[in-house]
Amino acid sequence: MHHPAPVNMGTVVREIGGPAAPTTFAQDLFAGLGSRYDLLAEVLSFGQNRRWRRAMVDHVVAAAPPLVLDVATGTAGVALQVVRRTGARVVGLDVSQPMIRAGVDAVARRRAQDHVSFVIASADHLPFRDGTFPALTFTYLLRYVPDPAATLAELARVVEAGGTVTSLEFGVPPRRLWRWCWWLYTRLALPVLGGLAGGRSWYRVGRFLGPSISDHYRANPLPQLAQAWRRAGIGEVGTRVMSLGGGVVTWGASRGA
Repeated sequence: MHHPAPVNMGTVVREIGGPAAPTTFAQDLFAGLGSRYDLLAEVLSFGQNRRWRRAMVDHVVAAAPPLVLDVATGTAGVALQVVRRTGARVVGLDVSQPMIRAGVDAVARRRAQDHVSFVIASADHLPFRDGTFPALTFTYLLRYVPDPAATLAELARVVEAGGTVTSLEFGVPPRRLWRWCWWLYTRLALPVLGGLAGGRSWYRVGRFLGPSISDHYRANPLPQLAQAWRRAGIGEVGTRVMSLGGGVVTWGASRGA
């Protein structure tokens, strides 16, 4: 049973209990990243993370919803961009308390407390009624959940019929030359650069990132993921591969519960 959490603003943080085991690894992995996450994410992606986020939020801007659920909100980078570009209220949801704390600080620095609220909860057990939100975004999520298809169904459940669902994930370049360059960067350079710039926590993330992306798409190729979106109850699914394949933006419209 899903117990609804109130959706009100003021940078309120609510922790919603639920099954923790599937997300324990993600909590541990991101525990030490919050304070420098946004800066290093841009540096280590050569500025592409900013482009990818904007392309994802473009779909929210086009829909102009009054309320958005931002899942895997992290340090609230997407949530703040949604507020800035649409004026919508945003509920940011994440399983990581340290990342949420960094998000609260970011919202306060930008004086957006009246527009952003936070919930600590798992993406595969959302504490909201069916059809609560006119739009939903999620970023770099599906590699961390045990069943991507089931998580997509849970995300779609809380979006009203016709509402926008859009996501950003890392990708694997499809062309052999760029895939080889991507492999060298993610396996060799990224851990070293991350460690030098951000210490042990970023070194650990750097070592994890490349193999996790490869494993994810080996198990869930893009066409299969698009089909999982449709089976979850999301229609009009579109996919945009960006930066030679390094980023993937996906979007669609909920068909309702």
